[in-house]
Amino acid sequence: MSSKSLFDSEEDAAQANKLSRKAKESPFMLVGIGGFLAAGLIGAYKYRTRGTMSTSVFLMQLRVAAQGTVVGCLTIGLAYSMAKEYLFDKAPKEK
Repeated sequence: MSSKSLFDSEEDAAQANKLSRKAKESPFMLVGIGGFLAAGLIGAYKYRTRGTMSTSVFLMQLRVAAQGTVVGCLTIGLAYSMAKEYLFDKAPKEK
């Protein structure tokens, strides 16, 4: 029998490396994922006190809020990346 665990695979390691590389390239992606999770947790809490609102309408509004959070974070991240590349990093050009 090999000493490797049944759950440790090269594919799992590759996925972890991919996620860490993406986090370094785009840190706002992690903020977007965190915002999505926060919106989901807040929505789960507010589901209990939704009043007379139907479940389908509540879930539709929750989905829009969660997607809006992710899109907003990615937009801010893209704007930050563009500003860092084109505005803040003004190195003198050599000819």
